[in-house]
Amino acid sequence: MLKIEIVTTQNESLCETGFGSLKACNSVLDSIERIGHDVKLNICNSKRDLDSIVKNNPDLVVLAVKYISLQNENDIWLSDYFHRHGINFTGSSREVLRFDSNKISAKIYLANKGIKTAKYFTAIPEQYQCASELPIKFPLFLKPTDAANGNGIDDLSFVTNFSEFESKVLSLYSRFSSPVLVEEYLDGREFTVSIINTQNNELIISPIEIVPPESKNGLRILGQKVKSDDSEELKSIEDDEIKNAVIKLAINSFMTLSVRDFGRIDIRANKAGDYFFIEANLVPGMTYGSSYFPKSCEIEHALTYDEVIQLMLASGLCRAEPKIPLKSGSQRYLTSSPHTTLHAAPHRAVH
Repeated sequence: MLKIEIVTTQNESLCETGFGSLKACNSVLDSIERIGHDVKLNICNSKRDLDSIVKNNPDLVVLAVKYISLQNENDIWLSDYFHRHGINFTGSSREVLRFDSNKISAKIYLANKGIKTAKYFTAIPEQYQCASELPIKFPLFLKPTDAANGNGIDDLSFVTNFSEFESKVLSLYSRFSSPVLVEEYLDGREFTVSIINTQNNELIISPIEIVPPESKNGLRILGQKVKSDDSEELKSIEDDEIKNAVIKLAINSFMTLSVRDFGRIDIRANKAGDYFFIEANLVPGMTYGSSYFPKSCEIEHALTYDEVIQLMLASGLCRAEPKIPLKSGSQRYLTSSPHTTLHAAPHRAVH
């Protein structure tokens, strides 16, 4: 039995990605208990709380959020903090997690590596005086640069003229106090791909399509209300050509960003059938029964919530145990395989 501690914070007001509410974190806790480990949930609000975890010296810390915010002080990034103290943790490094927190940095990095992402620019109120000054033609799609869970996204994010553009820029800037991300509007289907990198260097890939409900004006916008209402449809991708294209883009994005352990890549298409990286979610939501990460694994591989948690922790738990390194070899991709193979993956001991 290994000693595991989950770290979260009072996150109801956070717009950033994370496992979710306290209820979601308790679901993860219950799952780890069922797997058979000694596990504790910590709601951390200060450096003293983090120091107590270091003192406990757990075998693995599960990071349910990326950082904790302190009044009148800089945020404490948990991956940095536990790395400095020699504590094993789940997920990616601070350097990689910046691609989750800042959508633009991920787009720039991947575009420079030859990976397709939607054309974009940023805007603040009154920066542009007329439509002809905008770097990209209408229609456009506007959203915050650093928010998740659909925060700030609604039908008004889709703009077709300068008046709508100005109004939405002002609204988002007033709410989030940062430049607004403006993208070319992609008029095709929407996908998300959950990826787990297991301890035997095997990628478990779970691609699904997301279909938001149609709004009054005929749009299908995956915004905050749709996500909070769970009114979108999640379904498997039946067309093999589309599925393979989505998987290829997701794998390339995941590997190029150097994501560790697990992550979710969002992808959108245009009507012409081109596929584009949208964003990376590297501390994905884990709300039982609704979050895309566990749901996609269920839809694609018939994995239970407990099996998803088990696989997500596998690499971290492997790092906690003395072992002989695996022989170097090519990366293996698992896109669809027998349920028993997936279930067995975390139990393979390396001696």
